[in-house]
Amino acid sequence: MTKPYEAEGSALTPQEMRSIESLYRAFTDRNPDLLDEACTPDWQDIPLLPGQGPGPQGLKDIFPMFLQAFPDMKIVIHEIVGSAGRAGVRASIVGTHLGEIFGVPATGRAVDVALHEFHHLRNGRITHTWHLENWFGMLNKIDAWPPSADGAKQGGRSR
Repeated sequence: MTKPYEAEGSALTPQEMRSIESLYRAFTDRNPDLLDEACTPDWQDIPLLPGQGPGPQGLKDIFPMFLQAFPDMKIVIHEIVGSAGRAGVRASIVGTHLGEIFGVPATGRAVDVALHEFHHLRNGRITHTWHLENWFGMLNKIDAWPPSADGAKQGGRSR
């Protein structure tokens, strides 16, 4: 299988690479149970999304929100760099906004959200993830940002 990214020179173990790939494949394959394979039970996802609880189960609980908003969602990995126990990932969340997200009704627009994450791993599984997504860029793409002064624009809030 050809991968759309390279991990050349990576000192990550094969098990660490599988865990990282499984984390993202959980979304693309619509299989939240892959999170249990990829992450330790006490995995820390930093920062938590609104409404997200701790551990893999916390992300699994809000999984339907993402799939309802972006039923064709995929996470495309562009690059993985790392050394044993540490990895950085540059990826994109791509899909079509076909359901409500963050209070914004469906627009039918394609989105491409930049995703940057850093992982700590132990015994081949992810223990911590620090992430940064370009949600403001996504909100701008679906005309929800900046919010209108009267709060009427696509679920926007008044200032």
